[in-house]
Amino acid sequence: MINTIHQEVEFNASPERIYEILTDSKQFSEVTGGAPTDINAEAGGTFSCFGGMILGRNIELVPGVRVVQAWRVKNWPEGLYSIAKFELTEQGSKTKLFFDHVGFPEAEGEHLAAGWGANYWSPIEKYLG
Repeated sequence: MINTIHQEVEFNASPERIYEILTDSKQFSEVTGGAPTDINAEAGGTFSCFGGMILGRNIELVPGVRVVQAWRVKNWPEGLYSIAKFELTEQGSKTKLFFDHVGFPEAEGEHLAAGWGANYWSPIEKYLG
């Protein structure tokens, strides 16, 4: 069973650009296939993406540097949130994203680990060309 996920991904864009994609409702929806997305890009603001399947609250937002979210899947038990942290580091003309996800139900680990690649990293790479 997996109870913590650590992934590192490189994108061909600036940290500011990746931050925008992660925190802007319109761009995130475009990048991830058009499902309804509502992101309040302020610390403490709520978010809903993939048509309400993923919900949560932005805990910390540092433009171009970090996004930390209380993150949950809609069908998890009421009140259960995990923590998803996106750390952005500039590497020349690219961005290295260090991603950590903790506090989710252990049985969900493998599914979530694959889901981050399929639903976040691959669509962002494709969107950036």
